[in-house]
Amino acid sequence: MTVSPELLRASAAHFVDGELAIEDVALADIADAVGTPVYVYSSAMFASQYQLLVEALEGLPNRLHYAVKANSTLAVLKQFADLGAGFDIVSGGELGRVLAAGGDPSHVVFSGVGKSTEEIDFALKTKIECFNVESAGELTRISERAKVLGKVAPIALRINPNVDAQTHPYISTGLRENKFGIAQENAPALYRLAAADPHIQVRGIACHIGSQIGDPQPLFDALEQLLALVDALKNEDIVLTDIDLGGGFGVTYDEEPAFDVTAWGRRVKERLDDRGLQLSIEPGRFLTANAGVLLTRVEYLKIGDENSGSNEASSAGKHFAVVDAAMNDLLRPSLYQAWHGVLAVKQQNTQDAARTWDIVGPICESGDWLAKDRQMSLCVGDLLCVLSAGAYGSTLSSNYNTRPRAAEVIVDGGTFRLVRRRESLQDLLTTEML
Repeated sequence: MTVSPELLRASAAHFVDGELAIEDVALADIADAVGTPVYVYSSAMFASQYQLLVEALEGLPNRLHYAVKANSTLAVLKQFADLGAGFDIVSGGELGRVLAAGGDPSHVVFSGVGKSTEEIDFALKTKIECFNVESAGELTRISERAKVLGKVAPIALRINPNVDAQTHPYISTGLRENKFGIAQENAPALYRLAAADPHIQVRGIACHIGSQIGDPQPLFDALEQLLALVDALKNEDIVLTDIDLGGGFGVTYDEEPAFDVTAWGRRVKERLDDRGLQLSIEPGRFLTANAGVLLTRVEYLKIGDENSGSNEASSAGKHFAVVDAAMNDLLRPSLYQAWHGVLAVKQQNTQDAARTWDIVGPICESGDWLAKDRQMSLCVGDLLCVLSAGAYGSTLSSNYNTRPRAAEVIVDGGTFRLVRRRESLQDLLTTEML
């Protein structure tokens, strides 16, 4: 099979002598060592993506808060902590992961619409950097818990600017119809309430309008709305020191152009120059998506109309490649109808046996698929590589059909290490009782 170089242009995976590798390690060697399915990540690409953002904002006071929900594996969190990142969390569990990975709680911002009392207490006790408050009720609860614990809670209000991020509706977060944030017209009253509260420290303003954003214009539209509110509050002697623009920078899965963070950063720096505001951003997918792949092996091939006794499919036939990974391992295709590139790990230079396959898993759901209508030459036992799987892969995985979750590996130059072992059946049963 001839592979278009465009399919690999954004990926950490590349061919070496006709075989896919990440950095200097052959993917087949990893599959042989730890089995499949397995997630494989490139340490070098994590670092290079992070450096792109650092350089884009050079000269502007800023902090990058890695969005933990994109990939919360402890070894991944530790690498970003070592690179200097703070963290954006959306649950107490994610805060626990950041602490376990050696992250600094004073560089943690806590977003999310449903912070529980227990989560707020945990965050206050660990002295996080800031709560991104998403409702009046949440502001009240944070104040009450800060009073009980004898703390002063640092907060920013997350504004919903009613800006269309022009992305998938499930990952759009900046419209009135979305559950996130505080309507801009309601924000001044809440800021006044917070500024008068002795248990609250008003630090900043925040927004996050969605994920997988390709066109930067909606981000600039949201920025203008935030700056207008910053200026209006300053006229009331409520002076903000921090501005959080969220994340959502789009990545290349198929033919999407790469998000130009350099051009975006240049324009942001122009707008924030001399304003005395520290910028926060919350990149997740941008840092991890194309740094990771999912390896899976072909278990069975179901040829269309195979019961007819012919090895050739009719025009109405459908061909299924049943692999050992499934929707419980990688949910994005089923949940978002997301496209992921799929390649045979060992390249073949023939089209003789190529067919159009749906690549599906063993789960008892018709929605269990990883890719559809892919022209490939396949045999039982072939090792396949699902590209762009470093974000919202392992974090969205589950044990549906009592399937243990996949192993995870990080490659660093010419070596690799297991950073999450494959779950066993006993792991799945440990928390249950008869």
